[in-house]
Amino acid sequence: MGWLRRSVAALVTLPVMVACASIPPGFEPRVGEPGADGERPGGGASSSAGPLSAALPEDCTSDARFPKHEMRGAWIATVRNIDWPSEPGLSAQRQQRELRERLDQASALGLNAVFLHVRPTADAVYRSEREPWARYLTGEQGGDPGYDPLEFAVEEAHARGLELHAWFNPYRVGWRDPDLENLTDDHPARRNPDWLIEYDDQGWLDPGNPEVRRWVSDTVLDVVERYDVDGVHFDDYFYPYPAEGEEFDDDASWSAHRGDHDDRGDWRRANVNALVADIHGRIQETKPWVRFGISPFGVWQNETSADSGSATRALESYSAIYADTRAWIQEGTVDYVVPQLYWYRGFEVADYEELVPWWSREVEGTGVDLYIGQAAYNVGEEGWEGADALSRQLDFNAGHPQVAGDVYFSMKDLTGRAADAMERTVADHYPRPALPPAVPGAEGAAPPVAELRAERSADGVRLTWTGSDDARMFAVYRVLGGGDDLCALADASHLAAVVGAAGSGEQEYLDASPAEEPVRYFVTAVDAYRTESAPGPGAAVSTE
Repeated sequence: MGWLRRSVAALVTLPVMVACASIPPGFEPRVGEPGADGERPGGGASSSAGPLSAALPEDCTSDARFPKHEMRGAWIATVRNIDWPSEPGLSAQRQQRELRERLDQASALGLNAVFLHVRPTADAVYRSEREPWARYLTGEQGGDPGYDPLEFAVEEAHARGLELHAWFNPYRVGWRDPDLENLTDDHPARRNPDWLIEYDDQGWLDPGNPEVRRWVSDTVLDVVERYDVDGVHFDDYFYPYPAEGEEFDDDASWSAHRGDHDDRGDWRRANVNALVADIHGRIQETKPWVRFGISPFGVWQNETSADSGSATRALESYSAIYADTRAWIQEGTVDYVVPQLYWYRGFEVADYEELVPWWSREVEGTGVDLYIGQAAYNVGEEGWEGADALSRQLDFNAGHPQVAGDVYFSMKDLTGRAADAMERTVADHYPRPALPPAVPGAEGAAPPVAELRAERSADGVRLTWTGSDDARMFAVYRVLGGGDDLCALADASHLAAVVGAAGSGEQEYLDASPAEEPVRYFVTAVDAYRTESAPGPGAAVSTE
């Protein structure tokens, strides 16, 4: 993420590095405790299916405190082994164990999505015929880890009811030492040396070269076609962040491909816009349920540069890295944006309380979702003190309905330096599970589940049901009393868990903390568009 170059310090163009933190033991997977509703009458005494099987009534009201769909994500960075693997050269079994721990931690914190770094330096954390293996796996670029990490990650994430978004750096090739000095012979920058531009201490594929843009687009689509990912994600690295005394030498591509452009800045922005639009369009044609989003630097332009800019005095992504986020939103070439608002409330130069409303206004009415990038790595620093360091950021978000969730950088920090702050955030803002945001364009929904049964035992209440091949995950509801009011399922106040689909056929879930009163359980199926089915017949469970 952009923290490699800047956070608050980017405002004065000074480099910032996140301090490493140790990882505490993993949490047990968390199951939300549905709220009590003592006004409903007692349920039946049978554990067999009840009579209800219908779509929710159209006049149901929902409680904004318990959103049914909300993004709750975390970035898992592979570059420089920030989050995973903990170090290069681990065995396949150790890498897999560590990744399972990360995913278990995400589930325990009530998250529903992870953003896994699959292309950190124009290489691959997956089996590819286009680019070499990333060195962060084995310690050597091109070194085969002995399994396909992305295939493994998708399967494990989905088994936990988590989305997995494949996170790509489109142009970064890496640092001079050790990356550029050790490129494999089959690396695209080695096979096409005219694609490479060295700037400051890093190397970049030239965004102004149409062959480069096609290569990047084809590489992304290769992953979309071959893996069952839920999203494609870019961070803020397009053109490099400015370095004092350095010039990005794209003279050759400017001369060859400038077209009608007279201004190099406009041309560079057009190059980035072309890549974004191409990838979005190709994903829509291939797998329209796969979402494409970008996590830009938190300031587009200051109001001193553009009337529509924010009341900030910060580095501007529009002119510094030629990322015109506002154009992507207006043109609909992204499905979501996650601006990196890595500044606290009241920070004079780039105030969180100024930027959340600015981004909210930009997405309103566009169909583009807004999630906020949260700086878990800053917890403990100036302005980020106290157990409520993250929770108070989300408190402010609650007043802006355009904000549809948050993504935290990074997973390591959520269980390290920000562990107490995240515990408070979960208590304050994630009292129930939530489904990921739904994808527009679905033509219907998965069929309702069938043969739902609930049986009480010494371990809790075990649910079994039959799902269809269309189901990606299942939402489990627990409603106190008879459960004869389907509006109880209109929000997440009675949502007990979101569980992954275990193939087709019979599924099961153990409610290890069941209510002591009579309840009725409902299960709905959620498809690849994150569209929820109608609830199937409920299963009533009485007291002993």
